[in-house]
Amino acid sequence: MLRSILLALDDTEGALAARDYALALARHTGAALTAAIILDRRDLADAHEAVPPGASAFKERRDAALLRQAQEAGAAAVARLRDAAGDFPFTVQELAEAPAPALLAAAGAHDLLIVGRDSSLGREAAEDGLAPVIEALLHDRTRPLLVVPPGARFDPAASALVAYDASPGAMRAVQLFALLGLGRCGTTVLSVAEDEEKAAALAGTAAGFLQRHDVPAKALPVIGTHPVEALLAEAAAMPAGMLVMGAYEHTGLRALFTGSATKHLLRRAPCAIFAAH
Repeated sequence: MLRSILLALDDTEGALAARDYALALARHTGAALTAAIILDRRDLADAHEAVPPGASAFKERRDAALLRQAQEAGAAAVARLRDAAGDFPFTVQELAEAPAPALLAAAGAHDLLIVGRDSSLGREAAEDGLAPVIEALLHDRTRPLLVVPPGARFDPAASALVAYDASPGAMRAVQLFALLGLGRCGTTVLSVAEDEEKAAALAGTAAGFLQRHDVPAKALPVIGTHPVEALLAEAAAMPAGMLVMGAYEHTGLRALFTGSATKHLLRRAPCAIFAAH
């Protein structure tokens, strides 16, 4: 069961949606919530920047000002979280490394890491609305990641859509999704293959696994060769409260997800994505 959530705190639109999603999920499950503030001191200090003779004092003042601004922004984000949380308790953790290694290290003490899809986490630019830290987090195998797009809301009554292709990443995602108790309101398992029998076998395998863990699940085999489009269409039609998927698999023709396809789903999915690698 879900016992602890780590939230990457930020002020982008997706990060605010992630904040509200994390709060609602924590309230619903009783999980403890920790909010992480990123203060990448090396980045703020521009450690590798050449400093002309006599300019060290100016650099020290500038670095101190940048750090102060980052601390003030973090304090403001915590204050907004406190307003949104009301009487729900949470803890705050200040992380002094770069976003990816800092969050990876901190995630080891939690069941789930939640990040806004467009989070800048300091001074990182979110290209095409996708935070660069997300790719680094998905390549790690320690904890599942929940990526929340702008406008997404946690709905305890909404069904989840599970993408399954029998790859190791998909197997891991389905297992963690079940063990954390995130599918109690039902799931649809979608599998895509070029013939119906294979698609049905894939979807039936994952649906059966979920049912053995007391998760209501139905199989949805789809004949075709475009799994990303099938998933996006089904997620919108349900509408899905969460999309569950493996990430960054490279196992030949049987693989449902490649790096580019994963990014495509992350950028376009209308709901939060629960991803494991």
